[in-house]
Amino acid sequence: MAVSHTLEHGSSRGGRWLRVHRLRITLVVAAVEGLLYLFGVLHWWFAALLAVVALGFWWYVARRHQSHTMRQVGWILAASQLLVICVPLALGILKAVAVAVIILLAIAALFLLFTQRP
Repeated sequence: MAVSHTLEHGSSRGGRWLRVHRLRITLVVAAVEGLLYLFGVLHWWFAALLAVVALGFWWYVARRHQSHTMRQVGWILAASQLLVICVPLALGILKAVAVAVIILLAIAALFLLFTQRP
């Protein structure tokens, strides 16, 4: 049984390799930058600025570029930076939920204290 592999027109060897591995690369870059954010090395404004620049680069340059490799690098860059932006958002949501739970527990404790008879 013969197996044939179809190549995309205009693709390069490096571009095809990046296409196959782009999700893994994106997740690794986002995880490293997310840890930098969590440990205070990277400020969230800088992460947001990088995400805007990376998305702009992908939208205006990489999407239309003739090089298959450049298109893949642009996609990886934009996707990883947008994932990094999810870290501060998730952290903010988790903080808000934790504060809400603490407030509800405090209200319940006050209710129990004031309704208990001596």
